[in-house]
This record gives sequence, structure tokens and C-alpha cells, in this order.
Amino acid sequence: MTSDRNESSLPPSYFDDMYEKNHDPWEFRSRWYEERKRALTLAALPKPTYRNAFEPGCSIGVLTEALATRCNRVLATDVADSALASARTRLADVAGVELRRWALGDTWPDERFDLIVISEVGYYLDLHALRTACDDAVDHAEFGATVVFVHWRHPVADYPMTGDEVHAVAHSTGGLVPLARYSDEDVIIDVFVVGHGMPTSVARAGGLV
Repeated sequence: MTSDRNESSLPPSYFDDMYEKNHDPWEFRSRWYEERKRALTLAALPKPTYRNAFEPGCSIGVLTEALATRCNRVLATDVADSALASARTRLADVAGVELRRWALGDTWPDERFDLIVISEVGYYLDLHALRTACDDAVDHAEFGATVVFVHWRHPVADYPMTGDEVHAVAHSTGGLVPLARYSDEDVIIDVFVVGHGMPTSVARAGGLV
């Protein structure tokens, strides 16, 4: 990490300030980059449906809405009250979604998930907090669960880590077995299976090979 970059986890006030200035500060609803990234994320999921998904850092709920089309239940969280208020409005008629105020780095919910989506939130944590969060993800995932990391690759001075650094930590986490990766200049997506050994490909799971 470079010396001119923030090296501490970002506090909740950072996000409160962002949403005070703009209800959709990352333009999830209007940028093609965001729409394309959501499509890539959904396409990367190896199973057609999931029972119980966890999405930390849901912001205004745009990805949450997409995940709900593939999941019986989605527990989506954010640290910013304003973001959660927007998400509640957006998702009011979407079945199976629970919204909760929670920050990655807090004590995890006392349940297990078969899908965990860490999208654009890992680099808000410092290295120690991120390692803990990755371990917590494994501890709160069912055996064989899907864990997906999705991050912007360009450095941001405010963030203690880059997207590539976040994904390097994920790859070093015990219990996360790599299944698939997509990357380009802007975004990196890594899909892991919780367990050990060689994960089963989509084609093998479907009896095609």
C-alpha cells in the first residue's frame, strides 16, 4: 500500500456524508458500468437459485433487487440510514428481502448463508478488519456455499485498500476455494465455494460432462 493512501477502515460518518450530498452517490441506477457489473455478477453465480443470501453494504438496494430474483431470502445491510431508507422504498414490493443497519466488521448475524456477496465494500476496511471479515464469511457460510467478491480496480485515495488487494486477501482465506474469475481494467469478480478440494463446475453439476 502506498503511503499517501488512507490506511484505516472508513467510519460510518464517511458514508453519511456521501448520502447527504447525493442519494445515489455511485450512480447505481444510471451508469452503464454499474448495470453491466450487476449483470456480470448475476451471471457468475454458479447456481440458478439460493435459499438464504447475505449482502453487506447494499446501499440503495439496486443489486439487492437483482439478487432477490435468484434468492428465496436476501438479508441486505448498510451502515448509512439514508441509504437504507432509499432501499426500503425501492424494495417495498420485493418479496423475501430483509434490510438491516449493519457494517462489515460488526458481529455477524447468527445464521448461515448459502450465498454471500461482498460487492464494492471490502476496500473500505483496513487489512486486519478485512481478513477478519473474510474469516467471518467462511464461518457463517454453509458448506458448499457461494461467496462472491466484486470490486472496482482503480485506486481511490480515501480507501485503505484497492480492489485487487481485497481479492488477494480473499484468495488467501482458508475455506474459500476459487471457482471462477472475471476481470478487466475496471472490475474484478471472484467466485468462491466454501469447502475444500476442487469445486464442481456448472457443467459438471448439470451433468453435461
